[in-house]
Amino acid sequence: MQDSAFWEDQTKAQEVIEESKRLKAWVVPYRSMEQRLADVEALLPDALTLQEVGLLTELSQEIQDIDHMLTDLEVRRMLSGEMDNKDCFLSINAGAGGTEACDWALMLCRMYERFAFKKGWEKEILDVVDGDVAGIKSVTMRIKGPFAYGYCKAERGVHRLVRISPFDSNAKRHTSFASVDVIPEIDDAIAVEIRPEDVRIDTYRASGAGGQHVNKTDSAVRLTHLPTGIVVSCQVERSQVQNKETCYKMLRAKLYEKQLQERKDLVHTLGEEKREIAFGSQVRNYVLHPYTLVKDTRTKVECSNAQSVLDGDLDLFIQAYLQERG
Repeated sequence: MQDSAFWEDQTKAQEVIEESKRLKAWVVPYRSMEQRLADVEALLPDALTLQEVGLLTELSQEIQDIDHMLTDLEVRRMLSGEMDNKDCFLSINAGAGGTEACDWALMLCRMYERFAFKKGWEKEILDVVDGDVAGIKSVTMRIKGPFAYGYCKAERGVHRLVRISPFDSNAKRHTSFASVDVIPEIDDAIAVEIRPEDVRIDTYRASGAGGQHVNKTDSAVRLTHLPTGIVVSCQVERSQVQNKETCYKMLRAKLYEKQLQERKDLVHTLGEEKREIAFGSQVRNYVLHPYTLVKDTRTKVECSNAQSVLDGDLDLFIQAYLQERG
């Protein structure tokens, strides 16, 4: 990268940079743990001899932090799938439950945004459809970060919420559902044939907060792949050309994932959670009334601190999912 001719080939340079990031994602945490553990080993004998309670408390916390970092690396080691190290597209769709379900979809969107923030990942909203009264009917976001798809694939499926509805004047308990789908973002090195005659392109006026182009021109794009019925849309970019380019990226990713499932006969393992967005098909339950509990129906892992989960603390469930599928 320090070579003066490094940037002459932009494509190759970007590939090198991405590979460097992937390697650093392993090397940097390991070296950090190694140094921090050496510091603890150097300070611990004196702290024990002098019975420095404050220092012993700090060292104990440091050991816990090191253990947490080690657990993260052990989980990452499980992410050996062909696409696990890729960025991903995460989509949320409201299901049974009306306005309550739309609000639940918005809550899930915020949960994944906070999860991405805690991981140090980048997120970008590509397309959103607002609910008629509140919340959102659907949203698609791009998440960019080390092993983003590997982690987020654990969230694929139907999520069920039980709570006292803020939209019910009688304060009754309501159950609502939303589905989450996750696909990897594939690069240009992977060839996916998309014939122009197989794609229907629709343009429409974007919705949003406004701006120079939003709400004024037909810049939003929707692509429909006629042979498979796959539909993707994007309205976040400033121009129709940029939105179309993003749509093609999502369509290529969806088609590639479909090819993988057919080629490796992984329909059961990769698509088992893709069921009706209603009762009986959920992969995780979030109960906020009459008690608080989040329980994953696949791994049986549960957490009584539902608010922390909704604030993006998903590692407990994701680690259990990855360990179970080894």
